[in-house]
Amino acid sequence: MANKMLEHNIQVTAVGRRKERLDAWVRENGADKAHSVVFDISNLDDIPQFVTKVTGEYPDIDCVFINAGFQRATDFTSPQTVDLPMYHQIMHVNYTAAVTLANTFLPFLSGKTTATGLILYDTPNNLSYCESMLRAWKSTQSNLAIVPAASMPGYCASKAALNTFAMCLRAQLNGDKSNVNVIEVFPPAVQTELHDYMGAEKGRQMGMPLEEFTNKAWQGLIKGDDEVYVGCIPPENRFFSIAHQRRSACEEFAQFLQNMH
Repeated sequence: MANKMLEHNIQVTAVGRRKERLDAWVRENGADKAHSVVFDISNLDDIPQFVTKVTGEYPDIDCVFINAGFQRATDFTSPQTVDLPMYHQIMHVNYTAAVTLANTFLPFLSGKTTATGLILYDTPNNLSYCESMLRAWKSTQSNLAIVPAASMPGYCASKAALNTFAMCLRAQLNGDKSNVNVIEVFPPAVQTELHDYMGAEKGRQMGMPLEEFTNKAWQGLIKGDDEVYVGCIPPENRFFSIAHQRRSACEEFAQFLQNMH
């Protein structure tokens, strides 16, 4: 997705834990438009300093794309085998870190005179910032936020929590007439290293090819959708009925609570 943005002359600052990958990406694309910062978003206490650093070095940032996450299966029929620290880490990275980043970036984004945004997105080990017409808070979600997979309760719960947070944040900011837009990207299973825990060969063949997903997600972003769904969990009519009715109910309830005040 960062490369897709670069193709459209968007400046991108990519953030991740692995310096060698970031350095290679900058060399490949040119330091005039591709920038990088090494950071692990699971270090919550360091997020304020990190945000101060990147917004100081790249003050033109108008879009934050929250993308880091990981996935594991958990079998509660055998409680003795459950790795609870790992389970809690899934929620920590996929949800708590994303909320912390959003909250820490909001004063910076809200202080701009033009539209800005946050994107919530769901692929592993990458967090991107873009200076672009896609001004919004964006986060990668997952279709499993709408219909969970029973074998992955931690991952699905983290994505459902993030979806709930995004809906509430969107309602609050819209009610406050904020310049910050909240955008969610909901991918299907995609062929990335997210599934390497299943075995690299098997995991990398699971789901939609990455290029196909990127192109479809990009089309939704440039249309201006604030919920970008790529694929669904069948049957399609039930999936989108759940998603759309849930959002409508949230917005109606938010309006009801606002009127009470």
